[in-house]
Amino acid sequence: MDSGFFAFQASPNIPLLPPAQEILNRYAEHPPCLNEGRLLPVLSNQKMNGYLKEIADLSGITKKMTTHTARHTFATTVTLTNGVPIETVSKMLGHKNLQTTQHYPKILDLKVSEDMMA
Repeated sequence: MDSGFFAFQASPNIPLLPPAQEILNRYAEHPPCLNEGRLLPVLSNQKMNGYLKEIADLSGITKKMTTHTARHTFATTVTLTNGVPIETVSKMLGHKNLQTTQHYPKILDLKVSEDMMA
């Protein structure tokens, strides 16, 4: 991590928002992170999905929440519907090919169509 950018092994640097930077800073001296050379404690998908379910239950969200759902929501609701260019979203998601990201806008178009028919 360098000056607000996070470097992945397989993709270029991406910018971090201040809240994400604060989270990484909190774990900078965390013994398990130091011992394993990681920025954050690593949880299994199963454990993370359990936490997401707990958050959904507390929030009154009835949709099944998973890490996949969270990533998809970020790509569509948080970025694309707020005008972030698809090329930027692609980089943020770590996609090597823009075509991988191009299915997200199609899902948004389908949602708009469904909402209009309701």
